[in-house]
Amino acid sequence: MSERWDVMSRRSCAILLVLIGARGLAAEPAALLNATTREPRAFGYQVGDVLSRSVTVHVPDGLVLDESSMPLPGARGKALELRGVARASHREPGGRRIELALDYQVFLSPPEVRTLELPTFTLRFKGRPLEQALRIDAWPVTVAPLVPVEVSPRRGLGELQPDTPAPLIDTRAARLRLLVYAGVLGLLLAHLAQVYLVMPWWWRAQRPFTQAWRALGRMPPGGSEVQRRAAFRGLLQRLHEAFNLTAGEIVFEPGIDRFIAAQPRFQPLRDDIVSFFRQSRREFFASSEPADADRSWLIGFCRRCRDAERGAA
Repeated sequence: MSERWDVMSRRSCAILLVLIGARGLAAEPAALLNATTREPRAFGYQVGDVLSRSVTVHVPDGLVLDESSMPLPGARGKALELRGVARASHREPGGRRIELALDYQVFLSPPEVRTLELPTFTLRFKGRPLEQALRIDAWPVTVAPLVPVEVSPRRGLGELQPDTPAPLIDTRAARLRLLVYAGVLGLLLAHLAQVYLVMPWWWRAQRPFTQAWRALGRMPPGGSEVQRRAAFRGLLQRLHEAFNLTAGEIVFEPGIDRFIAAQPRFQPLRDDIVSFFRQSRREFFASSEPADADRSWLIGFCRRCRDAERGAA
């Protein structure tokens, strides 16, 4: 009976030791502060790519993570920029398990393959009796350029590229507008030319004494006496027509003062106008023939009337 009891005692002790050992093994992961990392691949990245790094930290009871030691997103201007940090915490025997997911983005486009490092950071934990720190080491990754430095010299791949031809723009509407504008401008210029150039010139050319002066220039210098007298009378008639057209009525010798009052620019020629009307009366109503002196005077009188008409007298 005692032997049987001894066997049972030994078996019980063995079972107790096994249970104690199993409990110790279960609590071992959180007995010490430690971390495991799952790193991204170390090659094949280019500018703009995002790579993720996972860190699992086993924290024993009695230690609390110092939040100020957590890596913060941002840090602009670096080749690798931490874009986001995700954290999850789980309870496990003897402590807690903290899982960190860190996302980095490549902001560098090197001219040739270059090795970068995921930055080192240190997690601090508060506890009793002492604070502890856990260092997460760097991890190398290679970044390749977008295109190789030397490429094939084939057309479209070389360093110098041909100029891209300018796109063709339909200019028909613009040309039509320009033609319309040019037509309107031409009409305006023609109107202005007619008002300020053609019409004044035409009116100057149609002034009565100017036309009489032209007729005088066409009068033949020689010929028989009968021809000269006929031409002389024609000139007298032209001058009478010029006086009538200028006054707007038929002008006789008694109406000279009324004519000059209406046309003051002829005031300096009053005596010559009186002499003209007397010479005309003698030519058409007297039997004597005009002398050469009278004809020469008439030519000068016509010129002076023309000058007074255009304000040059």
